[in-house]
Amino acid sequence: MTAKATETPKGGLGAALGIGAIVSAVSAFAGLIGGGIVALALLGTPLFAIMGGASELAWLMHPDPTQRHLDRIAANVLTEHFAGSPILVTIPLFTFVGYVLAEAKTAERLVRASTALFGWMPGGLAIVCVVASAIFTLFTGGSGVTIIAIGGLLYPALRKEGYSEKFSLGVVTSGGSLGLLLPYSLPLIIYCLVANVDFVIAFKAVIAPGILVLLMFAAYAVYVGIKEKIPRSKFEVSKVLSALWELKWELGVPVILVGGIKTGLQIDECAGVVAIYVVLIEVFLYKDIKFKKDIPQIAKSAMSLAGAVILILSMANALINYVVNEDIPGKVMAFMTAQGVDTPAEFLIAMNVFLLVLGMLMEGFSAILVAVPLILPFAARFHLGPFHTAMIFLLNLELAYCAPPLGLNLFISSFRFNRSAVSLYRPIMPFVGVLLAALLVISYVPQISNVMILGDIAAARAKAEKLKAPPTDAWKLECVQGDPNDPQPCTEDECKKYNEASVCLCRFQPADKSCKSASDKTPVISSATPAAPDAGADAMSSEDERLFREMMGAGADAGSGADSGLTEDEKLFQEMMGAGKDSGQAAPAPTKPLTEDEKLFNEMMNAGKPDAH
Repeated sequence: MTAKATETPKGGLGAALGIGAIVSAVSAFAGLIGGGIVALALLGTPLFAIMGGASELAWLMHPDPTQRHLDRIAANVLTEHFAGSPILVTIPLFTFVGYVLAEAKTAERLVRASTALFGWMPGGLAIVCVVASAIFTLFTGGSGVTIIAIGGLLYPALRKEGYSEKFSLGVVTSGGSLGLLLPYSLPLIIYCLVANVDFVIAFKAVIAPGILVLLMFAAYAVYVGIKEKIPRSKFEVSKVLSALWELKWELGVPVILVGGIKTGLQIDECAGVVAIYVVLIEVFLYKDIKFKKDIPQIAKSAMSLAGAVILILSMANALINYVVNEDIPGKVMAFMTAQGVDTPAEFLIAMNVFLLVLGMLMEGFSAILVAVPLILPFAARFHLGPFHTAMIFLLNLELAYCAPPLGLNLFISSFRFNRSAVSLYRPIMPFVGVLLAALLVISYVPQISNVMILGDIAAARAKAEKLKAPPTDAWKLECVQGDPNDPQPCTEDECKKYNEASVCLCRFQPADKSCKSASDKTPVISSATPAAPDAGADAMSSEDERLFREMMGAGADAGSGADSGLTEDEKLFQEMMGAGKDSGQAAPAPTKPLTEDEKLFNEMMNAGKPDAH
């Protein structure tokens, strides 16, 4: 009792000193308000409150008095891209599905099927743990529940089979994060919403990187199985068929998702169908949960989490509005460039370190919402692919979940298996090494992230060629766009085809001395069509365009002869637009006497003016 009493103040004092040091450093760099916001975050203030409050303070303290309005924080939240996104409905539905499957006996059936399929291989049970953990995380959306459900089932089995305690703890702790890099994972869906990425294509792009990570984990499991001389079970077709038959209803979940999207249903519609399907099979077929007793409590828990995620999403979009308006990414990029970070390889190192630290300090969804808006402008600056960037981001989250000293999986595993988090540092390190190797490979071999979508890129280019237009849809798939509404080429050669050579030089070789300002790096044409000479533009304009220009310029240059060739209605409109203006010149004489209505209208327009006649 006394020992515990003496340990608590030390821990509290150490935490207080750590928070104080971080807050002091931030205050020195970003001022007292920045330090105060960080202090509130470290003391446990809800993330949505931090983001919303920071947005309000930022706008209220804006240097331009005309910008000091609280309604500015709603600008991005109310846009169709966010408020009308089907993913806002998909998040609570998928969260509910994950909670239902976690409460049912899905984990047990999944382990039996995986054991029947892979138990005969060297390291078979460890491979079972890897595969079952990845699939269960895909179903449920969180690595924590996977460690508790799958890890709780397989850790005793691994020890019984003869695997060392160190390896057993490491594989059940790390396996829970592998489902992030699979199609239809909830973190991937949220990333697509924040990054404005086509989620259907993202589901294809993630297949190759996801399989690579699973194969690397499986290879390490095989190595350990051979090294520790773990006995293998006999492969029996009857056991495989029996286990798969028992799991058949839950295997229908990915079938419904894929089939629904392929037939044209929206992601939220598919999620709704899956939610109903899961309730039906777990309540009425498997009978693992009770409809009246369990479903209301499961729905309450799921909606609490989903509501928190959506609220954080809203406040993150509000903060993004300020970040974009003030060109904060551009200022940070200028600072990074001044420090020597001016190549894609150097930027990838900086980005991976930043994401790893952020992933250890924040929960996965929160890390996505905070970091993606900050990372994307830099990814656009270095012409990284949108799906390549997404894979790097998600793999960093997987690594951060497992990395000492603050990885979330370490704390969940220490709670589940009644061990200190520090004691898990050594067991987890080999798996951290595997994830780090996978991160390096995927970061510096972008083809892995693009191999599954090459057909989509080729189709987009073929469509543009057929229409004799720039391949803007292909550019969106090939590189991150600074402005999604104005896609730009991803290579210098193609940039020269649609822009001036000097613009492309500055855009792809910004260190060149001929680039004098940031404005030089902005392409000078819209991506809709190649540049066209100005000469003869009036001759090519439609009658409506000519009339609109004359309407807008009416009265601006009296006596310039702009009346020539106009119809009577057009002359009257010009006189209406220019009525009462003092241009310093005599007004052009009308070509015919005004009617009584026209005289009356002019008098109304000039009423009360000193020089009205």
